[in-house]
Amino acid sequence: MRLKRFGALALAALGIAGVTTVLAQTGVAVAHGSMTFPASRTYACYEDGRIGGGGGDLNPTNPACQAAVAIGGKQPLWDWYGNLISNAAGRHREIIADGDLCGPTTKYDAYNLGRDDWPTTTLRAGSQITIHYNAWAPHPGTWDQYVTRDGYDPRQPLRWSDLEPAPFNSITNPVAVGGEYTWNATLPNKSGRHVIYSIWQRNDSPEAFYSCSDVVFEGGSGGDTQAPTTPGAPTATAGSNSVTLSWAASSDNVGVTSYQVFREAGATDVPVASGSGTTATVTGLTPATAYQFYVVARDAVGNTSPPSAAVSVTTGPGGGEPGACTVTFATPSVWSGGFTANVTVKNTGTAPVNGWQLAWDVPAGQGVGQAWSATVTVADGKATAKGASWNQNLAAGASTSFGFNGTGPATAPTAFTLNGARCG
Repeated sequence: MRLKRFGALALAALGIAGVTTVLAQTGVAVAHGSMTFPASRTYACYEDGRIGGGGGDLNPTNPACQAAVAIGGKQPLWDWYGNLISNAAGRHREIIADGDLCGPTTKYDAYNLGRDDWPTTTLRAGSQITIHYNAWAPHPGTWDQYVTRDGYDPRQPLRWSDLEPAPFNSITNPVAVGGEYTWNATLPNKSGRHVIYSIWQRNDSPEAFYSCSDVVFEGGSGGDTQAPTTPGAPTATAGSNSVTLSWAASSDNVGVTSYQVFREAGATDVPVASGSGTTATVTGLTPATAYQFYVVARDAVGNTSPPSAAVSVTTGPGGGEPGACTVTFATPSVWSGGFTANVTVKNTGTAPVNGWQLAWDVPAGQGVGQAWSATVTVADGKATAKGASWNQNLAAGASTSFGFNGTGPATAPTAFTLNGARCG
C-alpha cells in the first residue's frame, strides 16, 4: 500500500528505526497511546510476551502473537502504544485500506492477520465498563469506539464494512490521571467473538491512533453455552522469585482459547498469568514463601471451566543477600507536566541477583510512561522495573541503569525494593 511504503520511508529518512520516542522539531514529544482495557492486540501480545519472557525478553506464547513476531519482529510489541498515522486529519476511511485497519503502517502490518486466536478480553454484553487508554503523552482529542457486525469472520483481516456504521461510544477530551485516560462506556448487545476498533483523533494535530481489541461478549443473544472441562492439576517448579506451572489441557465442544492462573489469597483469589498454552511462569514472588495456584480454562464465548486442583509450592530462599542494594534516582530533564528519570541500581550484596525486579510506590500525581533498558509496569500505584534480556542479572557489586519518561511532578520515590527486599 502507498501508506505503508510512506511509513517505512519516513522512518528511514528520520533515522529512527527501532526508536520508540519521536521528537518533533519543537522538542515536544509526539503523543503515544493505545487501549489497555479491553486490551489492544499490540498491548495484549506485549503482555503475553512479557509473561512468556519471564521478566527478560519478550517471548509470546499465544500463536497469533508468535505469528506476528515472526513477520514483523518484536519492536512493535515494545512500541505497543505507537500504532499511528501522523497526518490522518480525520481521513481514516480514505487513507486506510480494507484489511489494514489494525495495522495501517508497515511496522504494525502483522497485526492485521486474519486469525481467531488473538488474545481476548471477556466482556458482559450490554454492561457498563471503564475503558482504559494509555496516555504516554496526553493530548486533547476524540475517541470513537466501533464494534464488528454480527457474523464478522475473525479469520479475515478487518474491513471497514465489518464494523457497525456508528460508534457505540465516543468521548472528547477525557482527563488523563497517572498516565492513563479512563472513561465509562456501555457495551453493545453482542454475543461471542468480536473486535472493538478504536480511533483517537487528536484535535491539536492531524495525528491519529488506531487499535483493535479482540473481545468475547458473554450474555448476549445466542451462542455456545457448554463450558470446557476441568484442566489437569498443575505441577510446579519453583525459583526464589518465580514459579513455573504446567498442566494437562482441557477439552471443549468448540475449542479452548485460553487459560488463567489464579493464586489463592483468602476471600479473593488473584489472577496472576494467562495465555493459550498449558504452561505459565508467575514472577515477582517473595523468596521462602508458600503459595497455592490453580488454573481455569475459557472458551471463545467466555464459558469457564471448573477450577483445577490447586498445587502448593514454596519459593526458594534466594541465597546470600539478594536484597542488599542502593538506588540513585535522577531527573536530568524536567518540563511542564513531565520529566525524564534515570535510575541506577547497584547490588551491594555478596550474591548475584538474577532476574532483578526493582519496585517502588509511584508518588502522588505522577505517571510512568515509556521506558528504556528495562520494562516498567504500574499496577495499584506500584511501579515494577524488570531488566532487559541483556541486563537482567546483577553480579555482586554490579550496577545497571534504566530510564523512563514520566508525567506529573518529578518527585523521587521514597523507597525501593529489589526482588522483594528493601534497598538502603
